Amino acid sequence: MDTTWNPWRFGSERWVYALLVALVAVLSLWPLLRLALEGVAPGGRLDLAIVAGAFARPQTWVALRHTLATAIAGTVLSLAIGGTIALTIGLTDIRGKALLVFAFMLPLLIAPQVTALAWLQVFGPSSPLLAAIGIAPAPGSPNPLHGPGGIALLLGLQHAPLVFLTLRAGLRGLPRELIEAAESAGAGRTRILTTVILPLMMPSLAAGAMLALTSAIGNFGIPALLGIPGGYTVLTTLIYQRLAGFGPAVLSEVAALSLLLGGIVIAGITLQGWLLRGEARLIPEGGARTLWPLGRWRRPIEVASWSFLALVLVLPLASLVATSLTPAYGVRLTWKGSTLEHYAYVLFEHGATRRAFRNSFALAAGAALALMAVSSLLGYFIAWRGSRLARLTGYVADIPYALPGVVLAVAMILIFLKPLPILGISLYNTLWIIFAAYLARFLPIALRPAVAGYRQLDRALEEAAESAGAGFFRRWLEVILPLVAPAAAAGAILVFLISFSELTVSALLWSAGAETVGVILFALEQGGDSVSAAAVAVLTVIATVAAMAAGWFFSRRLPPGILPWQA
Repeated sequence: MDTTWNPWRFGSERWVYALLVALVAVLSLWPLLRLALEGVAPGGRLDLAIVAGAFARPQTWVALRHTLATAIAGTVLSLAIGGTIALTIGLTDIRGKALLVFAFMLPLLIAPQVTALAWLQVFGPSSPLLAAIGIAPAPGSPNPLHGPGGIALLLGLQHAPLVFLTLRAGLRGLPRELIEAAESAGAGRTRILTTVILPLMMPSLAAGAMLALTSAIGNFGIPALLGIPGGYTVLTTLIYQRLAGFGPAVLSEVAALSLLLGGIVIAGITLQGWLLRGEARLIPEGGARTLWPLGRWRRPIEVASWSFLALVLVLPLASLVATSLTPAYGVRLTWKGSTLEHYAYVLFEHGATRRAFRNSFALAAGAALALMAVSSLLGYFIAWRGSRLARLTGYVADIPYALPGVVLAVAMILIFLKPLPILGISLYNTLWIIFAAYLARFLPIALRPAVAGYRQLDRALEEAAESAGAGFFRRWLEVILPLVAPAAAAGAILVFLISFSELTVSALLWSAGAETVGVILFALEQGGDSVSAAAVAVLTVIATVAAMAAGWFFSRRLPPGILPWQA
């Protein structure tokens, strides 16, 4: 029996496959091609004068230096934190691993602008926590987090889970035979760690570093809240400020800056892929995780681990909650003086905030459901049919998520600034342009769990149904979908989590009546209404934790590794 698959052999399957390929091309390739065209050939004619002009401005190179400086410093911190946590959880018998992983993943899934706002409330002159213990800075003092040091610190904390995930994946494939051989030769744990484990983990560490670095380069929320007030500009905030200040008139210049930013990130991603290929050659599949008993050191290490998580997670969130409960910004918080009026204001009185919550829920839920349907179909062709075109389609789908959100936003503006051809419909200044950007950006988030779910399923039932003459749609609805639904649902949960309070894309695409939660939070903080911004941030954290908890509750029905916080 010929097991090779020709995508043009089947009737209904052929059309589904063709539509999926076309959809990915529209979502992933069209925006990038339009962006490149605007950057180097505005008006359809090759003209590098705008690119040369953008690169000749001193502000561009200052922003580039700032971008690389804060991203590299943040990556070093991410490596230190993520690597230590991964080795501790992956190699020792520390207790409560599932809860530790869940808590450690929270900073990655909480929106960057929420993280930035929470830490600003910790160290600011009006910090309710510092005021409660009498060590708050004097009124009017600058916040120490404004500037490169604060940006690097929060980028490091935000992206440490990325290093953790990459290194943990490598540790799960660690060949136990090498560890046992070293132990038999009398090597101690320190020597085994430095001479066996770490050399084997270098590709994973390097790939995790590149992932953290590219994510830091494309981050907008943290540099926006910590850098803009102090005049410290990075490339993402420079693009935002140019477009927000001058509008469509500077689209060609902004496209050129976006190409610079995107080129840096693509170079990093290419290097990361090369490093991961090296890892696949080094580490055989099926290796068992090494487990080292900590003995009398277990309790101190557990205390240190939970203390660190309390410092980086509980402290800023507690400060955020405290700020949201104060009667006014700068007023010392007391038990009797605490109030919920700011929550009532943002939920029931402030029209833009109520509208933003409705918009964000609709966008996040709509994107999650739409991408769950697309990924459950596309994952079938990538994982089970495995043609070259299917694999290429999967790679192309990754591009919009790999690129910084502001780059994708600029590309979407270029596409939808004018009414759509033939249809004559304009999506610009509507929620639909944000929805289109979400579909493009978050498709890989939904697709990866679906592909992983397919690869852990047995195809026997589907092959039996095919042999019995069942068509593609019947096989997919009655046999395949029930099997892959948990993994596809996990992808939908991830999409909802990440998109609900997203700011990087919507900061450039929103308009009056089409605000999102991330945009409103940013606008409130920039406008000086920090207590209302804190209330909005707390509500988004509650929504994030609730969605993560729902995913954790159903994770027992999922194959291992589908959700990033599965221990």
